[in-house]
Amino acid sequence: MNIESKRLNLFPISNDEMRDLIENETIEELQQAYGEMLQGCLDHPEKRMWYAVWFMELKENPGTIVGDFCFKGVGNDGTVEIGYGLREGFCGNGYMTEALLSVSEWALKQDGVKKVIAETTEENEASKKVLQRAGFLFSGQYGEEGPVYYKSDR
Repeated sequence: MNIESKRLNLFPISNDEMRDLIENETIEELQQAYGEMLQGCLDHPEKRMWYAVWFMELKENPGTIVGDFCFKGVGNDGTVEIGYGLREGFCGNGYMTEALLSVSEWALKQDGVKKVIAETTEENEASKKVLQRAGFLFSGQYGEEGPVYYKSDR
């Protein structure tokens, strides 16, 4: 499985790579989130792409990972939530907007997916702008992390 955008290769990493990611993560919150993703992959191997960590690799410099994202499973209502982050030194280049555009369009073409949502914290203006540039709209609702944005097939 590989999704390509203009400058990026987007691909899910293996369970072993996820284990390495968890082991090497120094931020407890991210370590826990990656652990939950791995557990989702183990519990739902037939739907692994909806739980795995996906890397964002530069096409022009293979092996250079600029960030990652993940889906948080597919809800019974056809909603998938996406979480994302860039590695230090890669912000401000449009990589996340490009990745979210490509992956949300791909997700909405998959069977049973009707909406992609993302939450960000209220004070994270950069993340809100990325979501808006990628075609997400503010839903008027707030989740655990803050405002919820969405993109749908309608």
